Amino acid sequence: MAVTYIPEGFHSVTPYLVVRGAQKTIDFIKQTFSAEMIGNMTKRPDGSVMHATFKIGNSLVMISDATAEHSPMPAMLYVYVPDVDAAFKRAIAAGGTSVMEPTDQFYGDRAGGLKDPTGVSWWIGTHQEDVAPQELKKRAEALFKQGKAA
Repeated sequence: MAVTYIPEGFHSVTPYLVVRGAQKTIDFIKQTFSAEMIGNMTKRPDGSVMHATFKIGNSLVMISDATAEHSPMPAMLYVYVPDVDAAFKRAIAAGGTSVMEPTDQFYGDRAGGLKDPTGVSWWIGTHQEDVAPQELKKRAEALFKQGKAA
């Protein structure tokens, strides 16, 4: 059987989070997004996470604990969910810190942001409206006139 260049279930781009305290982020995403672990988690002799892959909706994300060779990196992920307000509440209950409460956005999503216990930024959105390019430009300009930066 031929092997494809992208493993089954993966897409061309897969986020890989490198954090201090990977298990905290794993617990956070399980509680917030009902994430499913894919395969077995590999742990180092000291108990830190060497590698784990989990699935949120139809997307895969990899994670590991930082090491001397691989420092933690800032990351921000945007996750579409059916009910942003409910997901945001679950995220706060899972130890997240609010950056922005869910709000209707000019680009057609209702979205909010928070940081998980390891500092990864998660923006959670529910798409509510398809906005035509001209209308999007008009709305963005109106926002900028109010002195707000999207």
